Amino acid sequence: MADEAMVQKLRQHLFAAPESVVYALLDGASAEGLLNKLDQCRPEYVCLYRGELEPDMAEVAPYLVRLEPKADLTQWILEEGWCKHWGIFAVTREKLRTMRQHFRRFTMVRGPDGKNLLFRFYDPRVLRTFLSTCTPRELQDFFGPVLAYALEDEDPGRMLRFAIGRGALRREELALQGN
Repeated sequence: MADEAMVQKLRQHLFAAPESVVYALLDGASAEGLLNKLDQCRPEYVCLYRGELEPDMAEVAPYLVRLEPKADLTQWILEEGWCKHWGIFAVTREKLRTMRQHFRRFTMVRGPDGKNLLFRFYDPRVLRTFLSTCTPRELQDFFGPVLAYALEDEDPGRMLRFAIGRGALRREELALQGN
């Protein structure tokens, strides 16, 4: 859980570019009560899975949520979810529909045995490792319309921001404590 000073820094880093849109990709399995909170706050959001889901599956599915800087939902996510692996943030200029189409492509991967597996790229522990293993072409594909990904570091006092610069992955560590 993040204190108010940390939440302010998180918000500052996430919403640094006013012409950009910030989306949270949230894991319903990690963020307890997510669906109730989404129903209550009514942000623009969509499930990454296709079709009508059974209630138990809907509770643990991943959701793409457009965040507003001063919204109660944003406060809740930053305050309650930081360093609890609730999800990641994507900064872009695109609409929700475009982003859903982009991210849906990555929800399944083929395992070594050829079977389809869920790929939980929206878990910050997974994304931190995955991005460092990508080729330049894979990075271009995974970033697509995303200008930057932001996520928790293993150290709760830091946010990681990943972007592509000159065809290579750029990793920036942003302090959330102190000046």
